[in-house]
Amino acid sequence: PPGQDALLLLKTLQLLWTKKEMKKLKEEIRRGFAGLEDPLAGLLDMLESSSDWKGKGHSLGYYITTELQLWIKEHPALQQSGIKLKKLQARALRILAQCPANLLDPLISIYQLHTADRNYLLEHVSHLYHRGHYKEAAMLSIKLKLQPDQDVEKMCTPLLLQDKSNLVEDYVGEYPELQSKLLQILDTWCEPGFNINNITRQYQGLSRYKPDKFNRKMLSKLVFRLLDRFNVDPALCPNVINQRHLRTLNYLFYKRFVEKTMTWENWTDHVQSTVGENQWLQGHLIELLISYCDLNTAARWAQRFNLPKEMLPYGVADELQKLQIQERVEEAVKADNYEESKKKDYYQLPIPRANIHFLQTWEEMLPCWEKVLQPGQVVGIDMEWRPSFGMVGKPRVSLLQIALKDEVFLLDLPRLLEQAETEGEKEKLPRFIQMLYLDAAITKLGYGMSGDLNSLAATCSALKDTDKQARGVVDLLKVDKQVDVLSSEQSYEDRGFRQPEKGLSLLVQHVLGKPLDKTEQLSNWEKRPLREEQILYAASDAYCLLEIYEKLCKDPASFGLSSDLTESLVGKPSIKPRAKKQLNKQEVPSPSGQQCRGSDKETLCAPAPISPKEFSVVCDNMLQGLGRYLRCLGVDVRMLENEDDHRKAAEIARQEGRVILTSGLPYQTLQSQVAEGRCFSVNCSEKAREQALQVLKHFNVQVSLADIFSRCQ
Repeated sequence: PPGQDALLLLKTLQLLWTKKEMKKLKEEIRRGFAGLEDPLAGLLDMLESSSDWKGKGHSLGYYITTELQLWIKEHPALQQSGIKLKKLQARALRILAQCPANLLDPLISIYQLHTADRNYLLEHVSHLYHRGHYKEAAMLSIKLKLQPDQDVEKMCTPLLLQDKSNLVEDYVGEYPELQSKLLQILDTWCEPGFNINNITRQYQGLSRYKPDKFNRKMLSKLVFRLLDRFNVDPALCPNVINQRHLRTLNYLFYKRFVEKTMTWENWTDHVQSTVGENQWLQGHLIELLISYCDLNTAARWAQRFNLPKEMLPYGVADELQKLQIQERVEEAVKADNYEESKKKDYYQLPIPRANIHFLQTWEEMLPCWEKVLQPGQVVGIDMEWRPSFGMVGKPRVSLLQIALKDEVFLLDLPRLLEQAETEGEKEKLPRFIQMLYLDAAITKLGYGMSGDLNSLAATCSALKDTDKQARGVVDLLKVDKQVDVLSSEQSYEDRGFRQPEKGLSLLVQHVLGKPLDKTEQLSNWEKRPLREEQILYAASDAYCLLEIYEKLCKDPASFGLSSDLTESLVGKPSIKPRAKKQLNKQEVPSPSGQQCRGSDKETLCAPAPISPKEFSVVCDNMLQGLGRYLRCLGVDVRMLENEDDHRKAAEIARQEGRVILTSGLPYQTLQSQVAEGRCFSVNCSEKAREQALQVLKHFNVQVSLADIFSRCQ
């Protein structure tokens, strides 16, 4: 009977497969196919009578199929056509409906399914879809490139409900038109008045449905990931962008009125650029101002935006009529007093204002080039960029500060790069920066230099390998990790309410006596002209590095450093560990968009090596990729869900004796709720693999081959 030879061959192959005699198996497959009248029909007979290939991983069915695929390439005359091929394709499609992903490509190739009638293929996929096999329907559509003829919303919605957003990304991956369509659909689901249950109600019997994963927060994250991956214009998603801007507004109000760490001018700059001409955001801004300030302030902003009276809340319209245009004299007096008090409280630049040079043209750059590129020169380097507040894209450096003993140069990077581009000399500025970083005879001081250099590379591609090639670099962040906290309990009675110092500001306080004034840190550094406060802040940030270095070199012992400071810098500290309060090295919480400087925490004394089985962690909800990666390596991992409060991590850590892995702003809260060393901040901008390596290195976890996939995934 037809197919009998194929089934006899299958029994022989099953015996060899069981015995793991792979060489004989391969020979027998090829010999068997050569002896079959119709090898293509024979393969289908085998697959239809066996079910081992339905599971994941490499099965006998998979092995036979891939061998036949290779064998056919060597014997092209065996390819079928016409009615005979159509019958084979119909049988192959029935198998494709049940087979795992690894069998799709070989079967599609063997049975030339790309040449099959498109309507027939679409009908088959539709049949799969209506039987509730949404994942299989999508995967088959991707392999057969059927997406342009399908309804993207219909195909992707059940996948999103099953938390298969990666498959959705692949589904639209090669079709810009579908990417835009999908983003517009997702954006309409994020409209303030939209009821998300309208979507979920249609799929009530859905298997593996994860309603907790299908919410506005998840959709918003997905939209931003797709915008970034496919480089689509964000204007296509006004609802999601508005919600993100509204969160930025709330964050700015928190920084200004709760933390009190932003100046009014700086805050105003950001609020204006966030709200722009958008009346919806302007309305929300007025409501926030009423809540945090008063009717008078809300009315002034309403006047600035020229908002129609019918849009204004009760009381603001009345206040608007009473508003006086001129500024009150008391405000000016108050501002003068504030400036005086700042001088008393914060680090002050010891050089005259005339010695700070803002450079925007190549002619202005030449004296800087000559003075900086001198053998034996010591320079302080810092960079500023506009905080992204979670929007798409990497930060681009707006200002590069280079401090010498007597003067500071502020390089307007966007303007200088633009000028070099128009003059056809775009390599000029990168060459200067490379000469500076590659010259071992010039000592470059920085704080968290790797983050700065990554942003520099994102700004100018010619500088992408500078961090690997740099010579003569002293990163004071590494010294900061070794400096003894000599006087952490200082009196702040005369300083009023202020957030505790951190990062470079804390190091400046410990070494030079006063902290940096960081109120301009989250400035809009792209806006020109820069305000005077921004210029002084930028110059101070670079110049203070020179003073710290000089003081540490003069008397390293009093700061708990090795007598040879360079020895401390290359990671051979000779200081004794002391049970004193650890410095908080987080320079900037990640919601600001500026990268966390200082997440790369090296311990002074490496802990004893442990195996992954002995290491248990709880991953915050922004690090789920890291959690999955560590679990693959055998680590005992618990992960917070997207909607969980970050504080739940501390609760789990205390109850189950786990280490917390987190990133950015939550680190500030969580580290104080567990024992020292039991909370670790990971760089959120890195991929899961790099994050995992960082964690394993820090806690000295030794992974063996046996550990990999030793836990249930």
